[in-house]
Amino acid sequence: MKTFRILAAGLAGLAFAGLAHAAGGAKHPHGPEGGWPFEGVTGQYDKASVQRGYQVYKQVCSSCHGMKLLSYRNLGEPGGPFYDPAYPNPNDNPFVKALAAENEVMNAEPNEAGEFDFRPAMPADRFRSPFPNDAAARAANGGALPPDLSVMVKARHYGADYVYNLMTGYPDPALFEDREVQENGETLYQKVLDVSKFEKLGHYRPEHTAYLVQPAGQYYNPYMAGDTKPNYEGDPRHAPPGGFLAMAPQLTPGRVEYTDGTEATVSQMAYDVSQFLAWAAEPKLEARKRTGLGTMVFLLILGTLLWFSYKQIWRKVEH
Repeated sequence: MKTFRILAAGLAGLAFAGLAHAAGGAKHPHGPEGGWPFEGVTGQYDKASVQRGYQVYKQVCSSCHGMKLLSYRNLGEPGGPFYDPAYPNPNDNPFVKALAAENEVMNAEPNEAGEFDFRPAMPADRFRSPFPNDAAARAANGGALPPDLSVMVKARHYGADYVYNLMTGYPDPALFEDREVQENGETLYQKVLDVSKFEKLGHYRPEHTAYLVQPAGQYYNPYMAGDTKPNYEGDPRHAPPGGFLAMAPQLTPGRVEYTDGTEATVSQMAYDVSQFLAWAAEPKLEARKRTGLGTMVFLLILGTLLWFSYKQIWRKVEH
C-alpha cells in the first residue's frame, strides 16, 4: 500500500510538471546589480530615483496605464518623493500643485450649459486615467487592456524585479528579420527572431539558428508568462521561455530627459520607474519599518528586564 502511494504521488508530480511545462513559463527575473535600496529591515527608497521614476511614468507609461489608487497629494506626503517638511499638508505643497496642474480632469459638476468641463487637477484629485473606461482602453490597444499600475509591484510575483526585467528584457529590434510566407495563396509578412542570437536567454539559447515567429501586434519578452511553443520553429522541447504581450518596447536611450541630469539609459529608466512603482504600491513602507524596528527593540529590552527580574525574585527558591 505504501509503495502504491509513493508511485501515485510520483505520477501526480509528473503530471503537474507536464502541465506546467505545457503551459510555458517566464524566465526567472533578477533585480539590478546591487539589489534595491528599500530591501531589508532598514531599507529605504532612493528618493532621487523615485522622483525620476515618476518622470518616466508621466512621460512614458501614463499614456496607457493609470494609477487610480493614488492621488497627487500622495507625492507630497511623508515618505513621498516630493515631501517637503515646510508643507506638512501636501495639498499646500506648491511643487505638488504644479505637478497636479500638468494634468486635466473633468469637473464633477456641470457648467451652466449642462456640460462637463475640464480643469487643471489639484493635489486632492486622483491620478488622471488615460481612458474614460475599459472599453475605450481596449479599443485603443488592439483589444488588450493595459493594467492599472497602482499596486503592480505587489500584484506580480517577484515584484520590482519583474517590472525591471520586463522593461529591459525585450530583444533588440535589430535581431528580428522580416520574412514573407505564402499561405492559402496569400502573402503574409512575419517578424521572426533568431533565438540563437538573443544573449539574454542564457542557457535557453540554442546553438544553431532557430526562429521564433512574433505574432502581429504582439511582442516577445522572456519575462512575460506565456507559451512560445506554437510560434517556435525549433525543437518544441527547448522552446524559449516567456510569452507575448501587446506592449511594445517602451524604453529607448534618451527617451526621457531627466531634470537632475542623470543619463537616461534603458536600465536606468527601468530601475527608476520600478522603484517608483514599488513606492506607489507601499508608500508607508519606511514608516512601517521604523515602527516595527522600534517595537522589536522595545520587546527585546522588555524581555531582558523580565528575565533578570525573574532570576532576582526567584533566586532563593528551590526548584
